[in-house]
This record gives sequence, structure tokens and C-alpha cells, in this order.
Amino acid sequence: MSVNLQTPIDYLKGVGPNRADLLRKELGVHTYQDLINLFPNRYIDRTQYYKISGLQRNNADVQVIGKITGFKEVAQKRGKRLVATFVDETGAMELVWFRGQKWIRENLKLNKPYVAFGKTNWFSGKFSMAHPELELQEEHEKNLRSAMQPVYPSTEKLSNKGISNRVISKIMQQLFTETNGKFVETLPDNLRSELKLINKQSALFNVHFPKSQELLSRAQFRLKFEELFYIQLQLIIKNLIHKSKIKGVSFETVGNYFNSFFKDHLPFELTHAQKRVLKEIRADLGSNAQMNRLLQGDVGSGKTIVAFMSILIALDNGFQACLMAPTEILSVQHYYGLQELCNKLNISISILTGSTKTSKRREIHESLENGELQVLIGTHALLEDKVKFKNLGLAIIDEQHRFGVAQRSKLWRKGPTQSSQREEARETSSSIPPHILVMTATPIPRTLAMSVYGDLDISVIDELPPGRKSIKTVHRYDKNRLNVFRFIRDEIDKGRQVYIVYPLIQENEKMDYKDLMDGYESISRDFPMPDYQISIVHGKMKPADKEFEMQRFIKGETQIMVATTVIEVGVNVPNASVMIIESAERFGLSQLHQLRGRVGRGAEQSYCILMTSHKLSANSKTRLETMVRTNDGFEIAEVDLRLRGPGDIMGTQQSGVLNLKIADIIKDSDILQLARHHAKNILKIDSTLSLPENKVILHTYKQLGKYKNIWNYIS
Repeated sequence: MSVNLQTPIDYLKGVGPNRADLLRKELGVHTYQDLINLFPNRYIDRTQYYKISGLQRNNADVQVIGKITGFKEVAQKRGKRLVATFVDETGAMELVWFRGQKWIRENLKLNKPYVAFGKTNWFSGKFSMAHPELELQEEHEKNLRSAMQPVYPSTEKLSNKGISNRVISKIMQQLFTETNGKFVETLPDNLRSELKLINKQSALFNVHFPKSQELLSRAQFRLKFEELFYIQLQLIIKNLIHKSKIKGVSFETVGNYFNSFFKDHLPFELTHAQKRVLKEIRADLGSNAQMNRLLQGDVGSGKTIVAFMSILIALDNGFQACLMAPTEILSVQHYYGLQELCNKLNISISILTGSTKTSKRREIHESLENGELQVLIGTHALLEDKVKFKNLGLAIIDEQHRFGVAQRSKLWRKGPTQSSQREEARETSSSIPPHILVMTATPIPRTLAMSVYGDLDISVIDELPPGRKSIKTVHRYDKNRLNVFRFIRDEIDKGRQVYIVYPLIQENEKMDYKDLMDGYESISRDFPMPDYQISIVHGKMKPADKEFEMQRFIKGETQIMVATTVIEVGVNVPNASVMIIESAERFGLSQLHQLRGRVGRGAEQSYCILMTSHKLSANSKTRLETMVRTNDGFEIAEVDLRLRGPGDIMGTQQSGVLNLKIADIIKDSDILQLARHHAKNILKIDSTLSLPENKVILHTYKQLGKYKNIWNYIS
């Protein structure tokens, strides 16, 4: 009979209510299915048996066949230890237990062949093995156990309650016995034969009880492919549904605004990457589906001009556009940059933030509703219910990871109503969502983008505009500080400005890092007034004071800006050519890269100096070496992903997707790409999975939707 894998784990022979409760709480194992998907962390190769005379002093796990010839108790500081003499034909060693001695004495038989497994220690001229795993040789040979032994995930609580690796292995054997090792195939024959994948049954068997290294590799490959294939399938289907169900306004014309800007006002020649991305956006805007595109490009790669040209297409079709940024500083900067371009084309543009005066707000609300105002830039203030557009056609969100899903969906509802667009659409006057373009300057590694943003279309600007000099980055220790200060003086004498960034605001007893106030005082001593003016900005200041200090620096009234990471995003001072990051070992890679992007915005050579103490961890060294070696944000993001792991980079809100059972999106990125490629191809030919050969896929897909909760997480 076939066993239902959704059966609660309590019903498996050898588990019972207490163990079941522990397995649920500690390992999240609720059902037979969960147990099957509890994959080993690693394997111990038990293909070899050692002779006692051949043991090496290398602290490795080994197995030895021998007999116990006697026991003795040895007194020690606290309690006693039990020692057994274990012999084979080549010599003798000791087996040692510090607890559970009564049980051991009663259950172990003298002079019977046992297989002892564990780590060896060399002490007083003799090998010993503490708390060995012991099994009668005849049992050992009978057991459903492969040469390679799986090591399952565990917790302290499980070990304390006696649920050892061996117990989990036994329970797993029981499961295979009860199910008869019969598991439903989840991939179609044609896909399996094309990729030479073993069937589901052998894959599960060989991942839990591998007969050889080769079979284990094939089993793991098959199961990793399957897991990633269904995640990609889900994401691509979501994207297809989005495109077929969610209608968007079709922007059919590329008209006067776009063309005259392109011909007469474009400040520089577009790079190939910018042209490619614009083409992708134009194709989206011209289709009848709502655009849902992520535009990623490194700091300074020219995303804003692409966003502006997309806005012009919306205006050419008689629609309004808005751009939402996470901070007031950033939205003000976008506003000044775009206002200059809008003035040349006679386009009305305004800005709305938390600090916009009430009278100005009223004016903005009115001109938005009657359509006089064409472009609105702002912060979260754009999401207020009072903000109503006459016909919003395009919404651009900058640094989107700082906005929640609920906030983004509010923008959706501000689109034009269908009745104002097409009188013949009489059924309802429901709202058509505006096209959405999401921008980020935080490069997202390709593997992560495919997994977390797999339902968005992705455009990448992967080249910098010509004429940009790449920033020179160096790592200096605290003892080089005088030289660094001399370098700062030289740059200021040339008329340049300098950022100095600190990780902390107040001294923290546990951390001996230089904090901001301390740093500010020492810099003021080395760069005294009136020859030098210094701005200071940190998160605890009032917004007005912060803005005042920022403006002094932007206008060039101060030469040095001492700050915490509040300047990470959105300050554009082309004259600032030096970024000094204090205690750089305390920052993550992406943060270091973002901070470095604050300089290098003018035509002059810019520098980034990473200051650290001599005590550096291996990870810190890797981060600093990466920063010195490359300016490529995507390469930096890949290193960051390897160092920190996926869940950490995306934050918890997206960790659902990364909660994988067997695959690892970093180590298995090639399998991920293969899985996405096949999922795409299958859906291209058969988007509803209705062809007979895809029946298995459709069935599995529906089952996953029913029993798993990983399908509800996507952006």
C-alpha cells in the first residue's frame, strides 16, 4: 500500500508522541514528507575498517572491528569514568565513557565482535576512543546502512533527550520500510532523460543511504535541480499571470518630448547598456500589460537619465509620472536634477515631502487632479490618500528595498480609471495600475535576483558613462593616520572636499572603535578654524539641522564632512574627491561600496581610504581586499553573498524563498540557472502545463501549492 506522506510523524513506528513533539519543535518535522526532506548535512565515509596497529594520530573518525575483553572503573576529580579494553589481532586500545555507565555495563557483551566508531585520541602511549558508537558486527552487516553514513541536522535539546544521529537514521530506515521506498515521480521522463537525472525513488534512497560517492552526487544533483526548478516555475508563472491578467496602459507613441530631448538636450551620449535598457522599457510600455521591471545599476551608471526618458514616454502619451525616493535628501536631489531637464522642455514638475508647507500642498493636490502638474517627485508623502492624480501612467520607485509591499501597492491604486480612457469599456470604471519601474543602486547578485526577484523583469546597466575615472581605493592602518591627514590637506589645497565616515555616534564600552564625537574633536585639532570649516551630520540630529549642515557642504562652505552612514545614499557633491571610512572593518561590503560611490562624481580623480586597526578577522580582510581590488558592484555583491549568506542580504522579509531544503543558491548557482532555463522553455511552449508530457509537473506544482508555504513570499 502507498503511505500518505502528509501523515503526522507521531504515527511512524519508533517515534511516539514525545519524540514527535521534539522533532516538530527542534527540526520543523511535522509529517512523513518533512522527514523525507530532512537531508543530511554531511556524510562520514565508513567504507574502511582500521586495524588498531594502523591507527594514526590525526583525530579522525575511524571504525575498528574488535572485542571487549574487560571493564574497569577509574576515579577522577568528579565521579568515575568507565574504561573497556578493546582488542583485535594487531593490538589493544581503550574505549571510555564518562556517563551512562550502568546501561553500558548491562548491555555490552564481552568477547563478541563489535564495530567501534568514533574519534581517536592518543594518550599515555595508547589510543582511546571516548563514547564510541558500538554495534555488533552481525547487526552492522545486516543494517540498511550504506558505506557512507549520513549526519543529520541536530540541536542540543535533541542530543540531551537521546535523539542522536543514530536514532534519526533508524527512524529514517523505518520510514523507507513503511513506504516501501515508493515515491511519486515529480519530473517528466523527457526532462529526466535529457538531463540524465536518476528517478525520484533512487534519488531519495541514495541521499539518505548512499551506496557510493558517485550515487550520492547524482542523488543530490537530481533533488537540488527539482527544488530549484519548482521555485523558478512558480516565479515565471507569476510573471506570466501578471502579464496576461494585469492590464497596463499602452503607450503607443514616442513623441515630441522624448525626441526633442534625445536630439537637443541629452547631456551626454548614452552608453550601450543605457540604450539596451531603454529599449526593454519601451517594449514593456508599448505592450498591453503592466510593466513591472527592476532596473539595477551601480552608483553613477546613469539610471536617472533612463528613468527620466521613461517619464518622457508617459508624458508623450498624455499621462502623468511620479518618482518616489526613501529619504527627503534623496528626493530633493532627484528633484533638482530633473527640474533642470524639465525646464528645458517646458514640463511642469513639483516635489512633495513631509516638510512641504500646507499651502504648497494644496496647490500640488489641485494641479495633480486637474492634470496641470505632469511630474511629481517625493517621499512616502506621495502615498497619502489626499494625493490623487488625474491619470498616473508611470511610477518609479528608487531604492525599493526600503519600501514595504503595502506601501508599493498604494501606488498601484493611483492609476487612471478605465472609463476615462475608453468609453466603450462600460463594465466598470476600475483603476488600471500605472507601469512600475523599480530602481536600485545596490547590485543584486545574479543568483539572488533570479530567486528573489524572479517575478520581475530585470534590466541591468552594467557599464559606466565614458570619462568617469574609477575611484582609487587603498587600505591604511591607524598608524598611517598622519600621512592620511597630509593627503587630505593636499586635496583641500587643490579646492576639493572630503568625507570622513564613522560607524558609531557615542562611545560603546564594549567596542574600542573611534566614535564620531571623538573623531570630530581630533579632526578639529588637526584642521583648525578659520583655515578649515567642518560640517557634522549624524542620525540623532534634527532633520532641519542635518539639512543645514548638508547644504553648507554642498555649497562648498565647508571642506570636510564628518558623518555617520546617513550620507550613504543620495548626497551628490561632484567636488568631493576623498572618502575616508574609519573602522572600515565594521562595515559590510555593500555599505562600503555605497559609501565609496559618494565620491567620483566629478571629472577629477577620486580616492577612497579604508582605515582600520591591526586586528582583522579573515572576513574583514576579504572585504577590504575586495574593495581595493575592484569597483565592480556586481562582483562585490557576489563576494558579499558568499560571506554573509542569502538570508542576511535580503533581510528577513524575503527569507522564505531562501529557506531551501537541499539546494544552496550560492554553491548551486549553475543548477539554478539550468533549472530556470528549463522552466522557461517548458512554459514558453505550454504556459498552462496542459500538454500530456507536462502532466507530472502540473500535478506536483498543485501539490506544492497545497502543502508548502514557500509560495507566498515574492515581492
